[in-house]
Amino acid sequence: MGFCLYISCLSSLCMLVCVSPANAQVMDRDIGSAPSLLVSKPLPRHASHKTSVPPFSQPEAIVTTSMSRWLRKWGINFLLDSTNEFAGAITPPTRGSTPGFRNYRQGASNAGQYAMQLDVDWEKLSGVRGFATHMVMIGRYGTTANRMFGDWLNHASEIYGGGGNVAVHLVYVYGEETLFGGRLVIAAGRMSEISDFAASPLFCNFQNGSFCGRPKGITDTNFAAGYPAATWGFRVRGRPARSIYVQTGLYPIEDGIYQVYQHRTGFKFNGANIIGYAVPVETAWEPMFMDGALPGHYKIGAQLFSTPQRDNYFDINGASYAVSGRAQKQHGASWSTWVMLDQRLLQYHTKDTGLTALAGAIYNDPHTSLRNYLVYAALLNRGYFRSRPYDTMGVAFTYTKIAQGVSASESALLARGAVAPNHATGIQRSAMVLELNYAVHVMSGIIFTPVFEYYIHPNAQANLRNAALLGLRVHIQLM
Repeated sequence: MGFCLYISCLSSLCMLVCVSPANAQVMDRDIGSAPSLLVSKPLPRHASHKTSVPPFSQPEAIVTTSMSRWLRKWGINFLLDSTNEFAGAITPPTRGSTPGFRNYRQGASNAGQYAMQLDVDWEKLSGVRGFATHMVMIGRYGTTANRMFGDWLNHASEIYGGGGNVAVHLVYVYGEETLFGGRLVIAAGRMSEISDFAASPLFCNFQNGSFCGRPKGITDTNFAAGYPAATWGFRVRGRPARSIYVQTGLYPIEDGIYQVYQHRTGFKFNGANIIGYAVPVETAWEPMFMDGALPGHYKIGAQLFSTPQRDNYFDINGASYAVSGRAQKQHGASWSTWVMLDQRLLQYHTKDTGLTALAGAIYNDPHTSLRNYLVYAALLNRGYFRSRPYDTMGVAFTYTKIAQGVSASESALLARGAVAPNHATGIQRSAMVLELNYAVHVMSGIIFTPVFEYYIHPNAQANLRNAALLGLRVHIQLM
């Protein structure tokens, strides 16, 4: 009730002080999506070879002042936004007498984030051709509703977690040099690897964490740094043709990157907890069919983790660790692969409207992963109603398959009364999440998105009752 009152009051205040521009562009992009926005744009048809900084993201906002326009003229792009994601279960959870089941309840929660983005074009500011720096800082609060009914795989509110529960958390800060008209881009600094690789600005048209801000299987190991976590990193991207790119990078693996004991504020730079390296490689074809009216993105990639990881079934002697009680076998490295695509199928009234399909699959090392593979499919229908050109209807579905070794180990552990990993109160095998939403463009800089989520086999457990949730996502671009 308090959350709804807060949103109602804020919306009323904005209506009093702001007027939506007649030619407003819908920009439902949260702060942090800029890296994936840049990589999803092929070169112009007649691109030059001149070294220059690509344009920065300039979403519509509640407040557009002469000061912000003056700053952008000199290459300084300052953005400020707020996102809140509310979700509440409309179905009761599974009941039981064991401690885990006794903690389940039917409830609701809100998770939120305020964020600041600062981009500096040093070419405009001091004449350094092609060089820019990027920084994002956030604060997060609240919790997520899925744990109330026993799910620990997919957050009902993806904005939850990783922010350190502090007022200011540094997400990333890095420098980027763009050469030869965008044909070569080199970046280094504190970077979120999954903001560049296996990324899409379309994912966060949805709220559930199996899909936004990236399909969850890609960060299954907790060694791939995804927003709001970052590590030291180096990335290079080349475009041998207008609609093709190839990129790779090197990212030290820092133990505990999603834990507050190491990265509570994001300002720990000494690298004392580096335990290995991640090396991703990705290539993509980005066609523009029908003279640019139907853009698409087709990408394939893989990453190698050099750090040791435990086998999810075998012990050091090649038997089941869950049966023997011995230490788990160690693997010297592991890997992950992905195939992703999105394609606009229809264009409606303007270039920013139409029906877009998304699909993809992530396949992880079956010996070390929790999620052996994840597949997803989604549709985004933007501007279907001529009277509501900036509204978007969305439907997304994900299917997660738990690695066979994890299922077998949990079966043996539970059979002898031991505690299973991954907060499991049953054997984990597979899970599905469905989301339906409708994003309402309320006014310049404000988007309200009513959400319906349905969890089939929460936490990938068949012994947990399916859960339905209603929610509301509110994105407010302040500046």
